[in-house]
Amino acid sequence: MKRLFDLVVRLAGAGALALGLSVSAASLPAGWQHEQSFAVTNAGLVKISLPVATLEAARPAQEDLRIYDDAGNEVPYVINHPLPVTQTTGAAKSLEISLNVTTTVITLGTGLDRPVDGVTLETPAMSFIKAVRVESSTDGRTWGQLVAGQPVFRQPYGASHLTIALPPGVAAWLRITVDDQRSPPIPITGAELHATRGEPAPLVWLPVTITERDENPGETRLALNLGSANLDVAAVQLQTAQPLFMRQVTLAIPHINGEAVTEQTISEGSVYRVAVSGLAAVENLSVPLEQVVPTREAYALIQNGDSPPLAVSAVRVARRPVYLIFLASQPGTFHVLTGNAQCAAPRYDLPALNLDVNAVAVTPVTLTPPVDNPAYRPPEVLPGLAVTGAALEEAAWSFRKPVKAGQGGALQIELDPEVLAHARVDLADLRLGRGGNQVPYIIQRTSIIRPLTLAVAAVPDSKNPKLSRWTLQLPEAGLPITRLTAVVRTPLFERTLSLYENLTDERGGAYRQELGGGTWRQTPDQPGTSFSLGVDGHPQSADLWLETDNGDNPPIDLAGVTAFYPVTRLLCKVAAGDGLYLYYGNARAEPPSYDLSLVAGELLAAEKRGATLGAEVRLKPERWVASQTPGKGGVVFWAVLAVVVAGLLAIISRLLPKA
Repeated sequence: MKRLFDLVVRLAGAGALALGLSVSAASLPAGWQHEQSFAVTNAGLVKISLPVATLEAARPAQEDLRIYDDAGNEVPYVINHPLPVTQTTGAAKSLEISLNVTTTVITLGTGLDRPVDGVTLETPAMSFIKAVRVESSTDGRTWGQLVAGQPVFRQPYGASHLTIALPPGVAAWLRITVDDQRSPPIPITGAELHATRGEPAPLVWLPVTITERDENPGETRLALNLGSANLDVAAVQLQTAQPLFMRQVTLAIPHINGEAVTEQTISEGSVYRVAVSGLAAVENLSVPLEQVVPTREAYALIQNGDSPPLAVSAVRVARRPVYLIFLASQPGTFHVLTGNAQCAAPRYDLPALNLDVNAVAVTPVTLTPPVDNPAYRPPEVLPGLAVTGAALEEAAWSFRKPVKAGQGGALQIELDPEVLAHARVDLADLRLGRGGNQVPYIIQRTSIIRPLTLAVAAVPDSKNPKLSRWTLQLPEAGLPITRLTAVVRTPLFERTLSLYENLTDERGGAYRQELGGGTWRQTPDQPGTSFSLGVDGHPQSADLWLETDNGDNPPIDLAGVTAFYPVTRLLCKVAAGDGLYLYYGNARAEPPSYDLSLVAGELLAAEKRGATLGAEVRLKPERWVASQTPGKGGVVFWAVLAVVVAGLLAIISRLLPKA
């Protein structure tokens, strides 16, 4: 109580100083966009758990948050982010391993006088699953069991669980017995002990909306709406009813990278549920994060390998609460202001007082939802997002497509194969236009890949009967595919396949451009396995070739081929109405330069509607640089050659003697 009384006295002194320096105002400051109010019934310390709406309205570190009383006086405050339990790790003091007929026994000397709540085994083995039993001892002679039947495992595609959770307790010795009855022993090279100290930090679980679900080859991609930006997320949890699985999960968020939006990895981890006969059921469905997520949108990439996609029924996040603490000199109504992108963080003297904020109980007050501050005036240096840009010279572009947007607002436009094939590789010639003016946009490069079923035809080689060759027809020449998968009906074979295209240089010389290759092995115990081939470079033609040498074996029966191209989107903000077009096909266009500091922030935080593209319209014949068909000589080259030959013939005819 004395400590809490001292805290009140210190806050009172700091609050009196701040009130003495503050300036009364009839209205709230005009530089803050959002306002929330709440009532305090008793004077004294007030501790509020900031709601999600306040965190989203404020900047990521809450540096724009301010508190004012009804008289217009600024009130100093402290922001408290409760930290999770501090965990220390270290190698065991001693390690002794004995290999028995059916078990591997690891005896550890902890060398710790603090409670140990876990131990992580170190092994170079890449594929295994084992049951372990852990015992503890104070003298190395008398042992008591802590856990039994817990699994440890590692899978080739990244999922692993090598940490054994233990009931917290002080132990001089630990003995770990690994069951080797079902599989050969694995080498153990070390062990790391986990000790915790401090109080656990509180967690609040929030449901998450799955806005998109895409199945890529060997990977499930979930687009998640966290419900708010600026959440201090401790972990992301997947919910599924599958009884036995192990998956590697990557968490990512959209990230502004130059002129485009990419996906930035923020955490990785393994989720699993193991319920094998003879093993204690164990599961971990959460991927740890422990950081502030500045965006409302996030992505979960689940690596399935050759297993069926994981049936995720729901997702939720565990967030750390953020507390606001201040001294109310008297009961009354107070106002929380947020939404100022330019102000610096306040520099109150309260943090220097070394306040014990954990000793303050949470005050049961309710903040109203954020509303517009009636006095708000946006600063001149940050005007609102413009929906039109510079003039657009339509005559310089070869193609356009109408954008079916409907209502105005934030849009998300996915580029189709026609646009990707006819635009430049770097997409620098893309323009959105309406009424003769450009519409600013940003490019979002996603981890989604779309499938395309290709037309396949066998092309025998009369000169080499042992060679199997197929031609693969892309829907568009120059389509930037990144992966190819093939399926065969042959149950047993091993082949090395090569993917390439036949091209012609400007002089008419033919050459072969390699696009990828690999070895494909299939056995009867693994029927239906598809062959996946990464495509190197950018295909220029619509006709690709896949071939393999069968040697003295019968040819393989190719059942089908699927190509995949990456999904790229344009994000923009438009006014309501028709007449919005996407222009592309301009080899001389410079990359556009828009004010991304305005566009990107609003578009990433806004709820975006999907817009579709209409039929392609050719505005003019393509220039020779972009129009020459891969596999054929350049038109200009042959025209120049014809002119040169004609000129030479004319000169020779003049030099010849007349008859």
